[in-house]
Amino acid sequence: MNINHNTYRVTWSSDDNKHVCLCAEFPSLSWLAPSPEKTLSGIRKIVADVVEEMTASVESDLG
Repeated sequence: MNINHNTYRVTWSSDDNKHVCLCAEFPSLSWLAPSPEKTLSGIRKIVADVVEEMTASVESDLG
């Protein structure tokens, strides 16, 4: 899975007083940061880590 093909949305969270980024393909993940750029960078890193873990899990299940 190429994380560049995911849909990311950066918005302002008045509750947290920071920007929040969500990924449509991974709705349970989010990332907060003081700037939109850092927020997008953070969520992309988390998504990449999750995809890597999912891939490793599938590979280990296949033996």
